[in-house]
Amino acid sequence: MITFDAVTKAFPGGNVAVDNLSLELPTGQITVFVGPSGCGKTTSLRMINRTIEPTSGTISIDGEDVTSQDAALLRRRIGYVIQHAGLFPHRTVADNIATVPLLNGVNKAQAREQARELLTRVGLDESLASRYPAQLSGGQQQRVGVARALAADPPVMLMDEPFSAVDPIVRDGLQREFLRLQSELGKTIAFVTHDIDEAIKLGDRVAIFREGGHLAQVGSPQDLLDDPADEFVADFVGRDRGFRALSFITAEKLEVEQVSAYVDRARGASLVLDDTGRPTGWSVDGQEVLRALPGTFTTRDALRLVTDLAITSPAGAAVRVDEAGVADGVVAHEAIARHLTALRRETER
Repeated sequence: MITFDAVTKAFPGGNVAVDNLSLELPTGQITVFVGPSGCGKTTSLRMINRTIEPTSGTISIDGEDVTSQDAALLRRRIGYVIQHAGLFPHRTVADNIATVPLLNGVNKAQAREQARELLTRVGLDESLASRYPAQLSGGQQQRVGVARALAADPPVMLMDEPFSAVDPIVRDGLQREFLRLQSELGKTIAFVTHDIDEAIKLGDRVAIFREGGHLAQVGSPQDLLDDPADEFVADFVGRDRGFRALSFITAEKLEVEQVSAYVDRARGASLVLDDTGRPTGWSVDGQEVLRALPGTFTTRDALRLVTDLAITSPAGAAVRVDEAGVADGVVAHEAIARHLTALRRETER
């Protein structure tokens, strides 16, 4: 557990970046720091590994004050991932990942072998081990950055907007990979982002900071959406927080219509399948609109995704697929609305 106890950071000139912060980050969970620019979230993160020293108060890891430890040794025991990965450009991927193990006395051959294993763990091919950072895509570099942070098997990881410098598609893939890794490893993670959607998607707990370095509210993503502490938090999570809350409800119990029977007469739309039963597009008023590929979902996906797919579809519907990608049901946005109404009534009972 990481504990902030009345921590303040004031810079020369009187600027207070963090003001009397008391906060607990539970062991084995992801705690996301989120808030507007200049609210102290990155400063708070960097005080954990003492790249910034607190002015007053105490930060402890499992009960041990971080300021009582040698700063260099402390940092070797804490994984750290930043924007743009921060890789050494003159070192190969393997040598970048091996940086901390080599500092800790692991021999070079063993450290490089471990680096190759970590590449596989973060979803990259071992063949990339001999390449240099400039030869990798942005998403690949970020994965290498995560692998480097994991190399010493640290119990604590700090992640400072690690996915903000890549495009939305790559970012979504990195987030999924990150959650998969965390499910296997169970690290204690402090994660900084300015994106409330990322915070809700990744955080077990979310700490919202306001300007001036004050903690506005901390809780589970569902808590923040259901019961914001004040107008600032409500504005920050968004007036559409009811839609965001659909991220926590899966499509498992969503009733769908049979694919073979699905025709939206009001829109003149019907689903087009290939010979294997996979959806390829919509036929609207007799014209096949293959460029408008149907949005697909599985029973594991959130209702937020299903709702978005149905709203943006030319047929006003989303297509459910099985593990093989074969269409096994269709749901219109009207049916989703009925399902949500039923869920709300059930909750109110």
